[in-house]
Amino acid sequence: MKLAKKLTSALIILSLMSFTSSKSDDQILKEARRIHAKCLTVDTHCDTPMLLLKNDFDISKRNEAPKSRVDLPRMKEGGLDAMFFAVFTGQKPRTEENYRSTYKLANQMLDSIHSMVEHHPDLVTLALKADDLARIEKTGKRAAYIGMENGFPIGKDLSRVEEFYNRGVRYITLCHSFHNDICDSSSDPAPAEHNGLSNFGRQVVAEMNRLGIMVDVSHASDKSFFDAVEASKAPVIASHSSVRSVCKHDRNMSDEMIRKLAAKGGVIQICLLDDYIKEPDTTTVRYQKEKEFRRIYRSQSAKMSDQERQEFYDKWDRFQEENPKPLPSVKDLVDHIDYVKNLVGVDYVGIGSDFDGGGGLSDCADVSQFPAITLELLKRGYSEEDIRKIWGGNLLRVFREVEHVAGTLADAPAKK
Repeated sequence: MKLAKKLTSALIILSLMSFTSSKSDDQILKEARRIHAKCLTVDTHCDTPMLLLKNDFDISKRNEAPKSRVDLPRMKEGGLDAMFFAVFTGQKPRTEENYRSTYKLANQMLDSIHSMVEHHPDLVTLALKADDLARIEKTGKRAAYIGMENGFPIGKDLSRVEEFYNRGVRYITLCHSFHNDICDSSSDPAPAEHNGLSNFGRQVVAEMNRLGIMVDVSHASDKSFFDAVEASKAPVIASHSSVRSVCKHDRNMSDEMIRKLAAKGGVIQICLLDDYIKEPDTTTVRYQKEKEFRRIYRSQSAKMSDQERQEFYDKWDRFQEENPKPLPSVKDLVDHIDYVKNLVGVDYVGIGSDFDGGGGLSDCADVSQFPAITLELLKRGYSEEDIRKIWGGNLLRVFREVEHVAGTLADAPAKK
């Protein structure tokens, strides 16, 4: 077995050497552009709806990073056919007032996404099914899918899962940086509250399966992840997570988790956020200051008022602007894709940028630069079929299976 692996690796290296030596840089770039244009490309996570709520942001116009990393013109420039716009709500103490305000905010974000589609029908179309993408792509428009990051807006009301489905939500990230009523988070400094998925969380997962909403395990604790995979009747996704063996971080997934995800037929969408791609240099003054920001966020964010939270975000933005951080590269990103491919196969990996929520690389700062990823994949010997899978094929396969399971459950006779 070891000899066979060594021979396979040698053949891949020889093949890549032959490929790169027989083609000029211009030829490789031309080939990468051709392949990228033919792919149905999907990014499973951006936080741009937060910007849609601001009066000074126009998604139909070309903007610039770091102010924003996603808009409709740059999606077209970068050959991105579909984006999952995330309805993100930060976790707060679970009081009746916060349940109400968070539910209201989630609906405001949903309104903003629907408004985007209504006001720019020549540029973008709302997508609700996996197969909608191919139809929309033929029109030359962008496809807007909707995800929900953090199940907090559900509160304790299971009926809201269907309510959000009816408003277009097609995946729900079960939690965010703190525990909620659904499950434990990977980032909460407090002890585990449910030891994984709560009883209510299991009901939420079952309802998502019934409706055809993808279960998203990004941000979930390891135990919550395993519980969700076991509880779900359909494959699950990690909409924006990376590989822990390549970059040690509690938000990334271990080898055991990736194997379990793949065994269930799911997919890990590699995130472009720097600390999830490459471990930072912890010896710098900048790192220590950033660490203090993160400490404050983790310890105080849940208790902040909306005004205090916005003031904190403004301070964070100023810090980032005044202290630019050395960012990982596309090569570092593709190291994660390589790892998943070698661990479980190319059928279980994709892209979830987390643009406008922290994502961004030195040579892929926004959606217009996505072809750089295709170029690096091609340079490393990935086939056109592999690249198609990574850029959307794998995610759409999972999406279709989730829809199929929902159809099966709908057709099942009611229990007596």
